[in-house]
Amino acid sequence: MGTLGLTSMAHDLAAHSAARTSHIAKNVANADTPGYRAKDLPRFSEEMDRAIVMRATRSGHIQPDAAPGNIRPIERGGEVSPNGNDVSLETEMMEAASARQSHEMAISVYSSVRGIMSAALGRGR
Repeated sequence: MGTLGLTSMAHDLAAHSAARTSHIAKNVANADTPGYRAKDLPRFSEEMDRAIVMRATRSGHIQPDAAPGNIRPIERGGEVSPNGNDVSLETEMMEAASARQSHEMAISVYSSVRGIMSAALGRGR
């Protein structure tokens, strides 16, 4: 049985959220490192738009590099302190909350699909 498109997208969102959380943690850990630049991943919606446009439909097509594991980090940019560091702990905390919310949404979608599939198969939760 193939995967459902919705569960596949929820999986990609969860993976993207986990990767963003990793970058946010690195930013916080390097908040006092001279010259360190805060990094983040592009928004999930932007990456999905790019992946949909570049979908390979035949085996000979070049595969797009838009899978969640292949997204390249970008420098977030911001006000630079005298030591050349641009990490803002307030910004990192807001981004961490956003990544957590995205991950919770992905888990909620998984749970809903599981409930629907169980009901369709005549099995209780």
